[in-house]
Amino acid sequence: MATATTPPALTPEEFRKQFENSDRAYEYWFGEAIEKPVPTWLHAIVQVLVAEAFRRAGYRAGTELDLRIDLEFQPRPDISATRQPLTGPYPTSPEDIEIVVEVLSPDDKQTRVYQKCIQYQRLGIAQLFVIDPENRTAWQWNRDLGQLDRVMTWKLTNGQPIQIDDIWQQLDAELAK
Repeated sequence: MATATTPPALTPEEFRKQFENSDRAYEYWFGEAIEKPVPTWLHAIVQVLVAEAFRRAGYRAGTELDLRIDLEFQPRPDISATRQPLTGPYPTSPEDIEIVVEVLSPDDKQTRVYQKCIQYQRLGIAQLFVIDPENRTAWQWNRDLGQLDRVMTWKLTNGQPIQIDDIWQQLDAELAK
């Protein structure tokens, strides 16, 4: 009887060699290459709108930035934001990133998003947000309870609010063009 074998774990260096120039997006999770779901137009537009809301609130914000804070877990959040000076091509310490946002795609698995939030908290990321453009809902990671709480406003680390309804109004305006 044949037994299933587990492929050997990739090192971060092997991961980058194999997947850095791929036409698909991958993240490095504890020795595995995890393919990110292909974003839809809705996902892409919300990603831009949220990044711009962070910029207006006083942050430097970017999309699809590899976090190289931890050797074992190197995700690529949909949006990363910070008020810190940019010191290199990638964030390499928890102080480099204050906020991450995951924009859900129809193919995203809720368990994977939850696992990601746990790992972001472990890395020391101050705030974690999730937004679902299909269902027009948003959440904030509750560090004390280890859960996503549905919210209508994201209150940022600098005290500024982002009203989620404003994102939906901007999305409607973009879709109506």
